[in-house]
Order: sequence, then structure tokens, then C-alpha cells
Amino acid sequence: MWNISKKPYLMPAEVEAGEHWPKMNGRAVFKEATTNMKQAILDALAAAGKTVEDIALLVPHQANLRINQWVASELGFPDEKVVNNIQRYGNTTAGSIPIALHEAREQGRLKRGDLVCIAAFGAGFTWGAALMRW
Repeated sequence: MWNISKKPYLMPAEVEAGEHWPKMNGRAVFKEATTNMKQAILDALAAAGKTVEDIALLVPHQANLRINQWVASELGFPDEKVVNNIQRYGNTTAGSIPIALHEAREQGRLKRGDLVCIAAFGAGFTWGAALMRW
């Protein structure tokens, strides 16, 4: 596989061999995403002195439904406390959390004073979570 740190260009033979296409190890990404998203949520809760039970709604980045379902299940979130809309829109990248928040508000799933957790895992293997009072 092509390694940019060793050589920032491609040779014609590499292109002919199809080595110019991005590759992803789905299992490794799933493991990293689920592990790190879960931990980011736990870290945010610990920093705020809150628990999963205090959260009214979990709004994860909409990159992969299985990742969102696994993280929610591992943390004990019931389906009604998790927003998933990837089934309708696909991965809308940086817009996925704002879109999901808007939909949740429109559906009456958010009310003033609710504690909301947003969490994401994305490009470059970055991740994070934040709590906000609606």
C-alpha cells in the first residue's frame, strides 16, 4: 500500500495496479470508532459530574449506523434516547450532528433544560464528545 511518508507521489505502475485508490480496514475503523466514541462520552460525563442516566438525548455523528448502535448499547442508551438519521441521508459529514439536532427539535424530542450529548468520530481518526444544556 502507498505510504505518503515515504514517497509523496505515485509511479505509473502503481496507478495501473490500482494502488492509487484509498483503502480502509473496516474492522479496525469500527473498533477504533466504537472504543473512542464510547470513551469520549464517558470522559465528558465524568468531567461534568454526570451519568448516562442524566442525558436526555444522544446525538452521534451519522457516519455508520452500526457504530452508533453499538456505542449506545454499550452505554445503556435506549433507542428512544438516540438520534439516528443516516438511514435517510447517508453520511452528511460535518453537517450530521446539526441536522440530527434540528430533526430532534422538530420532532419534539428536545425540550428546554435537556442535557444533550453530541459525539463524533471522523477523518484522521479524531473523536470527541460534548454535553450541552438545551
